[in-house]
Formats: sequence, structure tokens, C-alpha cells
Amino acid sequence: MIMRVAMASGITALVLNRAAAFSRTPVARRSATFATRQMATDGPMPYDDDKMPIYALGVNIGMQISSQTDFKNLLDEDELKILLSGFSDVIKGEGTSNPMDVLQKYGPQVNELLRERVDGVMERVKKDGEEYIEGFLDCNEEAKKTDSGLVYYEMKEGDGKSPTVDDEVEVHYHGTLTDGTVFDSSVDRKATIKFKLGQVIKGWQEGLAMMKEGGKATLVIPPELAYGDAGSGGAVPPGATLKFEVELFKVM
Repeated sequence: MIMRVAMASGITALVLNRAAAFSRTPVARRSATFATRQMATDGPMPYDDDKMPIYALGVNIGMQISSQTDFKNLLDEDELKILLSGFSDVIKGEGTSNPMDVLQKYGPQVNELLRERVDGVMERVKKDGEEYIEGFLDCNEEAKKTDSGLVYYEMKEGDGKSPTVDDEVEVHYHGTLTDGTVFDSSVDRKATIKFKLGQVIKGWQEGLAMMKEGGKATLVIPPELAYGDAGSGGAVPPGATLKFEVELFKVM
């Protein structure tokens, strides 16, 4: 989202640079859908059909914001209520303070708050990732850690050719965070995906090059081979270690 005051450009830059979704992987192209992960998927619509287009507009705005910045993990419940109160006041024109005065006075504190929260989350997430990799290696003797830090565990040996970064591949994958949260899965969507291997994160490039057609493997990818300190919108926190179960169907 673009803030329409010059003094807020620092806030915008911080939000976008530290928590913006990258677009280099098949995962990122659907990162906005993560915003609806905890919403009901099979329940009734909250309003009658004549009111649902307005609700859909709100959902669209919320998804755009959530795909840029993971406020759910940066703010607690009370803080989220205050944030939504500010949003509502501006939309309704009911605020008791001039929005420009609020931003001019408190904008620098917003920068500092977000910086501290993002750094705190990232430090915790990185530590969790390091511990997860250690535990995975301890529990899977056949898993191997490469010089880059990628952990590769072969679940099924393939018998075809291995891809290079110049090849297009067709795969199924199931991606989770270290706490088991599913952030993207072609398996759940019941549809394989095709892409150029050179266009995805480094952990995928290295891991799939170790596979053969018909094979299946688990890749545990540290942040420096995944989305790094930026994360991927609301789907992948900054500094996150990722686990993928990948099945390689075809190299083209």
C-alpha cells in the first residue's frame, strides 16, 4: 500500500523492504492467499448477496495489506484493534485528530516500532530454524547437509534425468514452516506446477538438481537460500527456515 504523504515514505519503505513478498518463486505468486488461511473456507457468507460486494471490497483491501506486511505477527490483539480504529476513522472521516498531524507527529515512532518488531520476530524465527535443522538431522540419519546449508533427504529415488537451472520442471510440493504451518502446497490444490528452475529460490535450485525424474525428497532450506531477511509477505516470516516435500515428475 502507498501512503499518500511525503513524510510517510520512510514508513512505506520500511514495510515494503522488510516484509514485502518476493516474486521469484511459485510460492510467492500465491502469498496473498495466506491472508485468508485462518478464515472459514466452508461456512456461510457473512452478509446477504446484495451486501457481499462491499464485504468483498474490504477483503480485497485486507489481503493487499496482509500480503505486504504481517501485522498479525507484529502486533498483539489490542494493538490490532487500535490499528483498525485508525483505519476506520480515516475511511469514515470521523477521527478527532487531523490525519496529517498524526502522521507528522508519530510517523518516526512508527518506523522505529516496526523496525524493532520485525528484528525481534526475525531473530526468534532464525533461532527456531537453526534448532529445527539440528533436530531434523538428528532424527534422519540419511539426511545430508550441503556446504551451502541446504538439508536434503531422499524419500524416493528417481530413475530419470536431473534438472539444471536452465530446465523447466513439473513438480508437486508441500511447503511448511518449522512449526508445521502449511504456507503453500500444490498437493493440497491437487495440481502440479511447472516453472523454470532458474527462476526459483536457491534452495530449490540446489535441491532439485540433486533429484532425478520420478524421485521425491524433503528439502529443509535455511533463510539465506530461501526468502532471507525479507520474508514473503504474510506467508513466510523474515528469516524463516522452510521445509518442502518435493516430487519431481518431469524435466523439460
